[in-house]
Amino acid sequence: MAKRFEVEEFGVLADGSPVKMFTVGDGGIVARFSDYGARLLGVMTADGTEVVLGYETLAEYAADRTYSGAVVGRFGNRIAGGKFTLDGKSYQVPQNNGENALHGGPVGFDQKVWAAEATGDGVEFTLVSPAGDQGFPGMLTVTVRYAVSEDSLRVDYSATTDATTVVNLTNHAYFNLAGTSSQTILDHEIMLTAERYTPTDAALIPTGELAVVEGTPFDFKTATRIGARIEDENVQLERAGGYDHNFVMGSEGEMKLAAKLTDPGSRRWMTVETTEPGIQFYSGNFMDAARTCGKYARRGGLCLETQHYPDSPNHADFPSTVVRVGETLRSTTVFRFGLE
Repeated sequence: MAKRFEVEEFGVLADGSPVKMFTVGDGGIVARFSDYGARLLGVMTADGTEVVLGYETLAEYAADRTYSGAVVGRFGNRIAGGKFTLDGKSYQVPQNNGENALHGGPVGFDQKVWAAEATGDGVEFTLVSPAGDQGFPGMLTVTVRYAVSEDSLRVDYSATTDATTVVNLTNHAYFNLAGTSSQTILDHEIMLTAERYTPTDAALIPTGELAVVEGTPFDFKTATRIGARIEDENVQLERAGGYDHNFVMGSEGEMKLAAKLTDPGSRRWMTVETTEPGIQFYSGNFMDAARTCGKYARRGGLCLETQHYPDSPNHADFPSTVVRVGETLRSTTVFRFGLE
């Protein structure tokens, strides 16, 4: 049982839907969540520093254009042209990122009010997405369970469907271990265990190649300052305006260390362990005042989105994102926090 558990009204959306905020602590970190988008609103470390970018009001979250802290879906990341084929049938979902679909479409899971239930150590959120929601087949029932311990935040995802569909769930929190008032994350050091990553075309859609990171600006097997190579003359960095790439993390279903992030100035660190086969390292390249309600600058935070690979439905060689009747999608990610 968590040592601290609080529930309070967070506000009311434009359609009249009430939204709640949940605060959970266990003697170390304190985490805050909302049923609006099954969001992670914040994580305060044991030394009293907030390390997740966010806002004070529900209105700001509703206006935010960066998916701040939300669970995105049905399909996190991009689908080329918003098109895919399942069992010989073609589907078209909304194109909300140029010609591509991004994070489930213009009205994705991040904009839904989820059902919430307190657990002994956190909060469990549930959402039923009807068949045809944003063009995706099948009625999908999704559960996201957050559990807080003294030094970690565990996220368990599960989903079932009544018809074959595609699903890719992840959390889109932005981290800055120097504190949310820090200007950028360029001085952070990151270690990614990946030997390979998925290069993208000009629209940030994977080409299908699993390229080796060695000898490139994408080699983070040894902890490296994020800003050290982000402006290198490299077509992949130029297309994304920095890092916005999926790193190949190994077998699906096996818990493994994917990343370690460190702020040398404060000596705070965070590790990411996951059962997912990939992790999207996004260096906040598209952040700006217009997208963040005037609060954050470009690269003010970074995302480490544990996931399946982008555009997986259109790449037979990528780990499958197909979920069928009778199957249950499951994945787990653990964020652990400490001070060196």
